[in-house]
Amino acid sequence: MSDKVILAYSGGLDTSVAIKWLKEKYNLDVITLTIDVGNERDFSAIREKALKAGALKALVADAKELFVNHFIFPALQADAIYEELYPLATALSRPLMAKLLVDAALEAGASVVAHGCTGKGNDQVRFEVSISALSPGLKIIAPAREWGMTREQTINYAQRYGIPVPITVASPYSIDENLWGRSIECGVLEDPWVESPEEVFTWTRSPSQAPDIPDYVEIGFDKGIPVAIDGQELDGVSLIQRLNELAGRHGVGRVDHLENRLVGIKSREIYEAPAALVLLQAHRALEAMTLAKDQLRFKQRVAQEYADLIYNGLWFTSLHQDLTAYVKSSQRSVTGAVRLKLFKGSSNVVGRKSPNSLYSYGLATYDKGDEFDQSASPGFIHIWGLPVRTQAQVQGISTLEIKK
Repeated sequence: MSDKVILAYSGGLDTSVAIKWLKEKYNLDVITLTIDVGNERDFSAIREKALKAGALKALVADAKELFVNHFIFPALQADAIYEELYPLATALSRPLMAKLLVDAALEAGASVVAHGCTGKGNDQVRFEVSISALSPGLKIIAPAREWGMTREQTINYAQRYGIPVPITVASPYSIDENLWGRSIECGVLEDPWVESPEEVFTWTRSPSQAPDIPDYVEIGFDKGIPVAIDGQELDGVSLIQRLNELAGRHGVGRVDHLENRLVGIKSREIYEAPAALVLLQAHRALEAMTLAKDQLRFKQRVAQEYADLIYNGLWFTSLHQDLTAYVKSSQRSVTGAVRLKLFKGSSNVVGRKSPNSLYSYGLATYDKGDEFDQSASPGFIHIWGLPVRTQAQVQGISTLEIKK
């Protein structure tokens, strides 16, 4: 009697081939698990593809709300952006998928789980570290890391066994997408000097083809969580979907990133993340209004740690719990609204307001109503400059000579 394996199944090239390969190589009955994190695909067709490829069962899990509420929004509150460019869409989905993969294995009585990651990518780490943290006894198989086939050989394998896949040698892009963003790699994109062709983009219009009239959008936040667009309250999934459509129509959300992978190589990645980039921009603008200077400075350091943690596959760790506690506390006053202008590939904050605003018109204005006591400035400057003057008097100050 064959043992069972739960395969994280996307319907793409590697995982489709893996169904046949796992049976041949390990004599395992394959149960596929396809997880809906906003992929906007025909999941019934993916399920049928898995069964035709030889899967014993084909499971589909709707995890969009889990993804938004327990992964996307916490990362948004943290301002998590990897290397100042990547909003971590793929990276955020992996710990959720690992959790559901473990749950499915326990329910089915399977002792093995499998994923379609290669040995050069980050996702293998994210899946396996998360799985090991949640269920250390599960065996993990990574077919695409083991079989040693090139991409062209994998395509030929699929064709030999009649496995339908949406990839050809002529169109070799590797694509992953969810509510928070879409990533594209391989093919001509592997040359960092080549401009990404327009054909790789599906969520965003070319800025040159975007509308000639801008759109203004107002995003409402409650404790760092986006809850409304233009005054209309929306659930998280609907809010992100609407912003993806609106910002994408204006060409907002394209990222061309030469990225430092966890495994030690540099990789050229193309991302489309209209809603993510707009929401992160709006959230930071609201924080600038509601957090004190020292809070903002420290939170910027936390944001980098949080982003690295997500990227490096360390979601299920004590460090993540600790950082989450700080982030949640920092958001207690981040309530209000931000207005943005979307136009020809750009998104700009043009207004912000909050009942918890630390901005005071009376203190900031140079016009009538100025409440700032300028007579206090000389004393402040005297005390502030005291250590500078003391050191200069005792040690002197070296000056840089300016040569003509």
